[in-house]
Amino acid sequence: MMSSSFSVFRVGISFVMMCIFYKSAVYSLPELTPQEYFSTLQPGKASLAYFCQADSPSASIFLEELNKAVKPLQDYGISVAKVNCVKEEASRYCGKGKELMKAYLFRGNILLREFPTDTLFDVNAIIAHVLFALLFNEVKYITTLEGLQNIENALKGKANIAFSYVRAIGTPEHRAVMESAFVYGTTHQFVLTTEIALLGSIGTEDIENAHLYFFHCKPVLDLTQQCRRTLMEQPLTTLNIYRFIKSMEAPLLTEVAEDPQQVSTVHLQLGLPLVFIVSQQATYEADRRTAEWVAWRLLGKAGVLLLLRDSVEVDIPQQANVGFKREEGMPVEFLVLHDIELVISHVENNMYVEEIQEDEDDDIEAPDMGIQDDEVAETVYRDRKRQLPLELTVELTEETFNTTVTSSDSIVLFYAGWQAVSMAFLQSYIDLAIKLKGTSTMLLTRVNCADWSDVCTKQNVTEFPVVKMYKEGENPVSYAGMLGTENLLKFIQLNRISCPVNITSVQKAEEYLSGELYEDLISHSSVSVLGLFSPNMTTAKEDFTEAGRYLKGCVITAVYSKEDVLILSNKYTATLPAMLIARHEEDKVESISLANTHVQDIVQIITNSLLEIFPEITVENLPTYLRLQKPLLILFSDGSINPRYKKAILTLVKEKHLDSLTPCWLNLKNTPVGRGVLQAYFDALPPLPLLVVVNLHSGGQVFAFPSDQAVTEQNLLSWLTKLEAGLESHITILPAQEWKPPLPAYNFLRMMDAAASEHPTRGGPECMKDTGVQEIDEEQREAKSPIRKEPIETLRIKRWNRSNVFKAEKSFRHDNKEL
Repeated sequence: MMSSSFSVFRVGISFVMMCIFYKSAVYSLPELTPQEYFSTLQPGKASLAYFCQADSPSASIFLEELNKAVKPLQDYGISVAKVNCVKEEASRYCGKGKELMKAYLFRGNILLREFPTDTLFDVNAIIAHVLFALLFNEVKYITTLEGLQNIENALKGKANIAFSYVRAIGTPEHRAVMESAFVYGTTHQFVLTTEIALLGSIGTEDIENAHLYFFHCKPVLDLTQQCRRTLMEQPLTTLNIYRFIKSMEAPLLTEVAEDPQQVSTVHLQLGLPLVFIVSQQATYEADRRTAEWVAWRLLGKAGVLLLLRDSVEVDIPQQANVGFKREEGMPVEFLVLHDIELVISHVENNMYVEEIQEDEDDDIEAPDMGIQDDEVAETVYRDRKRQLPLELTVELTEETFNTTVTSSDSIVLFYAGWQAVSMAFLQSYIDLAIKLKGTSTMLLTRVNCADWSDVCTKQNVTEFPVVKMYKEGENPVSYAGMLGTENLLKFIQLNRISCPVNITSVQKAEEYLSGELYEDLISHSSVSVLGLFSPNMTTAKEDFTEAGRYLKGCVITAVYSKEDVLILSNKYTATLPAMLIARHEEDKVESISLANTHVQDIVQIITNSLLEIFPEITVENLPTYLRLQKPLLILFSDGSINPRYKKAILTLVKEKHLDSLTPCWLNLKNTPVGRGVLQAYFDALPPLPLLVVVNLHSGGQVFAFPSDQAVTEQNLLSWLTKLEAGLESHITILPAQEWKPPLPAYNFLRMMDAAASEHPTRGGPECMKDTGVQEIDEEQREAKSPIRKEPIETLRIKRWNRSNVFKAEKSFRHDNKEL
């Protein structure tokens, strides 16, 4: 119903801010003749036209309000025009009298609705009526309690309901509901009424003002059970509805086992406080029940977390049982509150001050919540009308999970329907299913952890989205690479073979090294690794085998340990035990001795071998090369690299002159943020190409290769020698203060460092991780209650999700001085 023409509309708070500040923009109302107007109509595009006599004085007030509606409606992809009725161009939409003019809503050249101008009495009424007409599927209008009950019963177990009461159609509250339905109408079923009696029948005492209820119907599987309802207590404004629905989509209860000062959830980003219920092992079950009760009471007002005192190294006062964090950046206040009502009143009293301050000044700017408006959320909104062929993947539930993953080789996507990154990656996952349709024996499945949190918890899913591979007789393997179709496809294809492969003859080994043995996989792995061992080198072979298993899905590895292994070792000048690395693109095989090396060393050697020796730096690969902890030798180029420069640098690499540096180049056309980086170094953009050395990890100095010298091996080596001797002056020093993300939850580099410290062998690209034996046991096979409990998010926030990669580009843009 809403076509891709609405793609200009951004999801999240940018949508809200657009609605708040549209008044300041001046957009003129185009005036057209009937012929001109109908020639502008496009198939699928909505358009509102007011047909009137050119000299009609009574239309001036309406035209003034219509002019105010031009900008907001255009932001929704709806064009607006005034059509002057002239005698020369008669139109059936032109009334016979000057006072009988109407406004008409078209989609393409099809008339959807006509509006008498007295119903469009101001800008709010205009926008509300137009969106109401367009959103007839997303917003159901009801007049009776029976109608509400029918919708509620039909949606149990399927979707939640946003039920709103407004005093009349066309009011500011009606407009706010319609604008919210425009964003969330495909996620939740909106229901609208203007009947006071209906509002009173659901238990509302205050029937003087507009109301909005959120009906939690999706978790309800028993048709006799009523959907739990949460009342939005704030006035019905677009901003308040946005915040309310976002808080409804967030986890009800979250367990945390880290410093509460570092915890950040969507609630803080929405301007809502956090309440920590402090728990310990001895009282865990009772504390959890209390936390769940508090969470339901504070739903929409605050985020509730269960803080495990025994699992954090933070000094929490011994008697404290509640923590309160008012907003991001403020310290956590620990309290002793033994009554649930005291906890509720403490939160509500603190929120009351904020509401009074907001009411005192209507012109005050709304909170800067652009942190929610990243490229991921925008993409999810832009594609929200895209019909994904979800039938290409199997949706798993608590009842079907074990049976499916134990009976077939399966890929399982664990995601959360309320999270933008999960929904963005779901599109990539479906694209993968399309690519593999009819060609793969692997079953592609998915689990929505927002609905089946118990399944995700038992599978040790602590972040979203996560992809795991289940094979019969093997431990599940977690995918830890970039969240994109091609990278995940590589992971699946390389897992078709069981690495390391056991090579049975010298001939097969040669075929393996040449790429012939697994020719169909070369496009996914340009490097093949072969371990060479004498039959008696058991320990070295076992270490290599373990390293190969660890890197499964990331690179192809194989083992040869027959009696005639010396044939290969002599041919490739390899001292056993050894490893041969075949680079298929370069048609080259190099040998590396594995004497006195262990699993970690082998993994590091292989992952380093996957790195290019002179890479083009991009948003995706920058963190990988930063991990090497070396100064960057960067050649900035406005397009393809000069072959002479490339040859000079590669020559120095081959001669080992650049071992202490990471040589790379940055194409400003592919990575435009490079211009901002250069401006941070030089104030003004210098002529290109340009070669610089950036010492990120020690001192922050930036050195520039002399612009009056040609980039040759001799000149470059001479310059680097002077630089190492301290004879070159830096052009700038990067600020010593640490660049910080807007919120701790966006500190992706810290998360990556934490992951690396926990897994020291993971120095290269993250491709997979053996997750160990999962809880697919008798405990999961116990009989379940036919009524599933409300989904409560118990996943711990130790390291936020691997969604970082989707947001890397945004972080990269904000971090011009990081290079």
